[in-house]
Amino acid sequence: MVEKEIEEKVYKSIIKTIKDTPLEEFYTSGHRTCQGCESALVMRFLAKAAGQRTIVIGATGCMYVANTTYYSTSWIVPWVHTQLGGSGAAALGTAAALRALMRKGKIKQEPINVIAFCGDLGCADMGLSGVSNAMTYDYNLLIVLYDNESSANTDIQETSMTPYGAQTSFSRPGKQRRIMKKRWKKSVVPMIIAGHRNIRYAATMTPAYPLDSINKIRKALAIGGPTFIHSLDPCPKGWDYDPRFSHELGVLAAETGLWPLYEYIDGEIVYNEPTKSIVEGRMKRKPVKEYLEKQGRFSHFTEEDIEHVQRMVDEMYDEWEIPGVMPIKSLNVKISDK
Repeated sequence: MVEKEIEEKVYKSIIKTIKDTPLEEFYTSGHRTCQGCESALVMRFLAKAAGQRTIVIGATGCMYVANTTYYSTSWIVPWVHTQLGGSGAAALGTAAALRALMRKGKIKQEPINVIAFCGDLGCADMGLSGVSNAMTYDYNLLIVLYDNESSANTDIQETSMTPYGAQTSFSRPGKQRRIMKKRWKKSVVPMIIAGHRNIRYAATMTPAYPLDSINKIRKALAIGGPTFIHSLDPCPKGWDYDPRFSHELGVLAAETGLWPLYEYIDGEIVYNEPTKSIVEGRMKRKPVKEYLEKQGRFSHFTEEDIEHVQRMVDEMYDEWEIPGVMPIKSLNVKISDK
């Protein structure tokens, strides 16, 4: 009975067309984000999808600094600031407090959304343990990782989310070593779903696909429990491109296969467009060169470097058992005789 009620709630939460999105804005003018900032769109979608009965928790980072400067805020809903690595603990504590207050009759029983947002460092790096801890408890909360692939509000430092070879203030190319960042970008959603069996919903998104983004936030809130969304947010300052190309780069990230769009729903992977068409063979991936050459952070790349990135992306779709999601190349288990 409970499962059926959840399914109905999820179905009702889905918006069919962009014209059906709520008109009310709960993240409005007054923020100080950079021109072309896609993370600002994530905040707008997040607030629009969740509605008024929402508490927003923001870890230190671009979206905290830009949204709450000089005793002003662009949030129309209650918001809480927490330390750089504290988003998981703050979300968990807020959700637990609401449950306790409702149980004791201090406030009325009603759905109140608890959403924490955190950036590269605040979620995927120093805040990862707190986020993981929040995912182990049975509280209704959503954590959104807004990923601009650097520590952007402190002068574009390298993080574990910085892609291979990208130039940051910590990974400048030089005469002796052209490629300073040699590690591949961390895959956070697979870490979350593989390490937290109680998770019922997790997803990737990019604000270049507004309806997809809004619906994923609404689904996460409708399903309930601890849920997680990872958003790729093009950043003009950190990626070094004209702000007018933010939307185009988000689309290219998906169409080249570098950023697969999918949902994890009750143990199953559901691909979203355009990744669905790519995996099913109805659409050919665009060359990664089209994506890389539009960003100044890759201006030092040679053809050899571009070919290396292309090979890595090809491997994601041609060799992985779960294309674009997890780097498992075979389900055959080998047992050592030692």
